[in-house]
Amino acid sequence: MMETLVFLAQVVLISLSGVMAPGPVTATTIALGARNRYTGLLVAVGHGIVELPLVIVITLGLGRIFRSENARVAIGAAGGITLLWMGWQMLKDLRAPTAQAGPLSKDKPILAGIVLSAGSPYFLLWWATTGLKLATDAMALGIWTFGLFALVHWLCDVVWLLLLSWASFKGTTLLGPRRQRIVLAVCAIAMAVFGVKFVYDAFNLLRTL
Repeated sequence: MMETLVFLAQVVLISLSGVMAPGPVTATTIALGARNRYTGLLVAVGHGIVELPLVIVITLGLGRIFRSENARVAIGAAGGITLLWMGWQMLKDLRAPTAQAGPLSKDKPILAGIVLSAGSPYFLLWWATTGLKLATDAMALGIWTFGLFALVHWLCDVVWLLLLSWASFKGTTLLGPRRQRIVLAVCAIAMAVFGVKFVYDAFNLLRTL
């Protein structure tokens, strides 16, 4: 029992170090959270829809697929192009009379979580390396520990993304429409920057193949 608790504490610390790192999921949660304080939960649900099957697949021994250079090129390019499109659409929507949260609008945060997770080469690479080590350690402690591991890791996503969307929503009511547009513009630019980086890294990796 103590061994399991120590392991789960380790899972929380390592998971939060990855969850709290700035990225497209962070930027999108802040943008969508300006409209709905509970958006973070729905983004986390979309994230989990991708993550749970991925954890199982990787634990079964297919993690090498996501470590392969060809997979990283394909995922990076696709994810980068998606982020560029989303960032551009969000900036375009800001010119409307009422600022919108972007192409994955306030009623589609689950879809945003799915798209951004599946299209992130760093998310997939994390699970093929660090995540794989945690998953195999969990399996060594038993199937129930593996289930707790998956749940605890996902709850770290839920708590952090909920905090982000809540803070964004409260900030919007305090800042007013003009500053809300500024926040959304910063999020859109951040998404575009991540998109450029994903594509650039994929292109550089392709040149080495």
